[in-house]
Amino acid sequence: MSSSTPRRYAPLPSWLIWTAGFISFPIAGIAAGAIAGPVNRHLAALVAGLVTGAVIGTGQWLASRRRLYASRWIPASTVGMGLGLLLGATTVGFGTSLAALALMGGLTGLLLGVAQAFALPPGTRHRWAWAVAMPILWALGWAVSTVVGIAVEQQFSIFGSTGAVTFSALSGILLLWLLPPIATSQARRPSIPATASRRG
Repeated sequence: MSSSTPRRYAPLPSWLIWTAGFISFPIAGIAAGAIAGPVNRHLAALVAGLVTGAVIGTGQWLASRRRLYASRWIPASTVGMGLGLLLGATTVGFGTSLAALALMGGLTGLLLGVAQAFALPPGTRHRWAWAVAMPILWALGWAVSTVVGIAVEQQFSIFGSTGAVTFSALSGILLLWLLPPIATSQARRPSIPATASRRG
């Protein structure tokens, strides 16, 4: 017989690994810039968003220690980021002021958060808290990068490393709270009889 019981998940190492996953953000920005160029027109925003979402989604899947499902999380991140950046950048007229980037980030996070909320694994509690938090955290990421002096006027698809660390650290706390406990199968070996029959 076998049974499944929740296994306690060490929160600190998991959070540190998720936070360290911020490295996927600058990689995503470099890849998107190489493929789509600056986010200064509609097609560039869509393509850059798709590339950025695919790279970040993959990085987050790895950083989650595979508690997120690649087949759901990466496509949701790709589509959500692509449409979100298109909406956000278009709404602010491709502006790069602090207010414009914060609004762009909020709108990007709105669509991305909804897409990712659907992609969270079964058993996730209060999954819509993720959708609510993403616009706030995405706007915060852009605000932090702008304030510390990142050259945002170059119209990147994603905020810089400082914003990425801030986003990853805060979103990691939320994700670990939302995700369901891990079920592990505990196989029970048949007990050995105290006395065994002997062949005469």
